[in-house]
Amino acid sequence: MTIYGYVRVSTREQNEDRQLIALREVGVENKNIFLDKQSCKDFERPQYRKLLRKLKRDDLFYIKSIDRLGRNYEEILQQWRLLTKDKGIDIVVLDMPLLDTRRGKDLMGTFLSDIVLQVLSFVAENERTNIRQRQAEGIAAAKARGVKFGRPPKPQPEGFHDTYQRWRRGEITGTAAAKACGMPLATFRYRAEIYENTALL
Repeated sequence: MTIYGYVRVSTREQNEDRQLIALREVGVENKNIFLDKQSCKDFERPQYRKLLRKLKRDDLFYIKSIDRLGRNYEEILQQWRLLTKDKGIDIVVLDMPLLDTRRGKDLMGTFLSDIVLQVLSFVAENERTNIRQRQAEGIAAAKARGVKFGRPPKPQPEGFHDTYQRWRRGEITGTAAAKACGMPLATFRYRAEIYENTALL
């Protein structure tokens, strides 16, 4: 039996130290800890796939919390079944002692473990949904207060007004106008449209 551990963190939000310490405390060697730094949005997990190839029947697999296995309720359940039924390994979720497949190998133990897993997976997904909703509500409230998001627009280049007027009168081409303003043609046309709409207000 080989003991493995898996850590997943978002590169923007989290630090892996807490998960690594927890895995080391239960005896997982550094060489058997696989770490992915991926957000939920870009859920490519090369180290997790590498770990799956290494896992053999009766190996022991530790994770800090259940949501390290997947992005949502369905994916967590899918990975749990893959690991326990297809791979035949034992899983221990450190944050939830009830999720320890080494205990209760009988039908009742498996049944209880599956129930707890499904409830926790649902709770994890529901919490992520609530976080996204709160973020969206916060952004909407900020916009209503007049908060601007994104980079501030660059000021118009010097001489833009005169160049725009010559272009509008057909004296120069769009390409020539863009060159005179030191910008790509698409940018000039975009700026010209904004300039025209602003002038009409």
